This record gives sequence, C-alpha cells and structure tokens, in this order.
Amino acid sequence: MATNTTDRDGNPAPDQPLSDHDFKIYNRMADRMEQFHNYFRQSWTLLHTAATTSRRPQNLSLKQFLSQGVSFAEHLNAHHSIEEAHIFPLLATRMPEFHPKRGPLVKQHGQIHEGLEAFEDYVRRCHRGDEHLEMATLKEKMDSWGAVLWEHLDEEVRMLGAERMRRVWSREEMMRMPM
Repeated sequence: MATNTTDRDGNPAPDQPLSDHDFKIYNRMADRMEQFHNYFRQSWTLLHTAATTSRRPQNLSLKQFLSQGVSFAEHLNAHHSIEEAHIFPLLATRMPEFHPKRGPLVKQHGQIHEGLEAFEDYVRRCHRGDEHLEMATLKEKMDSWGAVLWEHLDEEVRMLGAERMRRVWSREEMMRMPM
C-alpha cells in the first residue's frame, strides 16, 4: 500500500522528504537571507582581519577601507530595518523567534546595534578625518558585538530553513512570502 505524500491541501506530508521542487520553495527565504548574510560575513572578515593584524588590505587606500566600514554599517542597518518592518512581523504570526518584543532574533538585533552604532560612529569620524584610525580601537569596537552578529547570521538562516518552514507554512503561503 502506497503512503500518502501530501496532505488534504496538497502540501508535502510532514513525515515525507521534500521533493527538490518543494525544498526550493520552502528554503527560498533561507537561501535569499544567506546571500545577504554572506555579504555581511565577507565585509566583517575584511574589516576584522585588518583590525586584528593591524594591516589593511593592500588593494585598498585608507579612505577606501573606511568606506568599506561605513558601507557595511549602512547595509546592516538597512537590512535589519527592512526585516523588522516587513519580514519579521509576518513570520512572527506563527514563529515566536521573530516576535517584535520577545523574539530572540529581534533581541539579537538590539545587541548588534549597540555595538554597531559605536563602530559606525568611529569609522565615520575616521573617514571624515576627525580622528586617526587605530586598528586596535577598530578591533575593540568590532569585538564588542561580533559574536552575537555571527550567531545571528547563522541562527536566522537556520530558522528560515525548509524543514522548519514546512512545519509552519503551506507551500502556497511560502510562494507569497516576501523576498
């Protein structure tokens, strides 16, 4: 006797493996988020490696290096603003991790931004020439929030993964999700 691979609404049965097609549908948000997060990981690594070794990349002038820092901060701020305004409220209707007041992912945003603001202020002052860049200071500013940033980048993608999303959303709902 064959087992039923879909529920009455045509969604994959929870005890059955997802087809490649359904996996792509359910994992779409995680894939897209991973793309954004990889940019943040690469930018962080470039900046933090320079701060740790006290050597900026040879292919970047001081102004270009500081522009990388400003751009990183601006993009991370924008990314989190978009998530909190458009993505998280929808997800929070069924996923408590995204709740605007109690959700651990939103709380991580707050922890990240405490350090990010000081980092951004410092690189902007250096970029304007108001302050001389000290790599040890840059490293200190980054280390204050780096661990929570990396944890958040991984955790958010994991929460949006296909196996988690299939337990919460239908295939049709996933196809209507933003991103």
